[in-house]
Amino acid sequence: MNSSTGVAARLVAVGKSYRGVTALDGVNLQLRSGQLLALLGPNGAGKTTAVSVLLGLLRPDAGTVTLFGQDPGRIQARRRIGVMLQHAELPPTLQVGELLRLTAGYYPAPRSLIESAELAGIGDLLKRPYAKLSGGQQRRVQFALALCGRPELLFLDEPTVGMDIQARQRLWATIRQLVAQGCAVLLTTHYLEEAEALADRVCVMARGRVIHEGSVDGLRARVALKRIRCLTTLSVDTVSGWPEVSEVHQEKARLHITATEAEAVVRRLLDADPQLRELEVQRAGLADAFTELTRDADEASNSAQREAA
Repeated sequence: MNSSTGVAARLVAVGKSYRGVTALDGVNLQLRSGQLLALLGPNGAGKTTAVSVLLGLLRPDAGTVTLFGQDPGRIQARRRIGVMLQHAELPPTLQVGELLRLTAGYYPAPRSLIESAELAGIGDLLKRPYAKLSGGQQRRVQFALALCGRPELLFLDEPTVGMDIQARQRLWATIRQLVAQGCAVLLTTHYLEEAEALADRVCVMARGRVIHEGSVDGLRARVALKRIRCLTTLSVDTVSGWPEVSEVHQEKARLHITATEAEAVVRRLLDADPQLRELEVQRAGLADAFTELTRDADEASNSAQREAA
């Protein structure tokens, strides 16, 4: 991975409200060159507002926003970024190749048409009218438009929505290639496996605040839960009564256990069932950690509201 440590984007104590509703509450965020930061959170967490502020589409009520050390509205900064938003309106009658040439013309040193098309996997679509493409194909074209200007910072908002598995994996490979070349990428996604596969760092937001930032492994470490699967003669009722077990259910013949102390549960399983077999233990995934963190944030917020009342 590129070792450059230049800061591509930064939010410092940024606040933003809409009609008295707080969308961002003192948010701090930093993204360096050669890094991919996944911005995660439930709907209404503030992700879209944070991206809009970084892009200069919204002005913050408080705090500081910079792209490459400059105001996001400056043309010198904007020429160094590429953007793929979740919703895009493009001229429907233009051919894909025409769209790429038109967009590339706004940048001082764009990629060639062929290079952009190859990176996005749309070489076979260049003569097709944009309106005649499927949803997944249109997303791939939007990705090509985002990278055609040779950006140093790439904003990807739910980039693989509507794509099939093959197209998604190809896009992942291109994103990894761009990051390895030193491009900074800010990714927002509801596909947690996408963040797990791509991100150097993850930032989890809830109710306008950053509630966790760090590596994927660091996020997993915030959750003590582990998952155990096995074939056993023990019943769900028996295992659910053990103090270390958070949840247990049965799928066909296999018992699925979620535990805070996996080692203790495994020992009890082995002691209680001599016929135990096909035992598997897995650490918490990103989805488990995300769910746990956002639930804790909601509970803390609700508690504060009750105390204030």
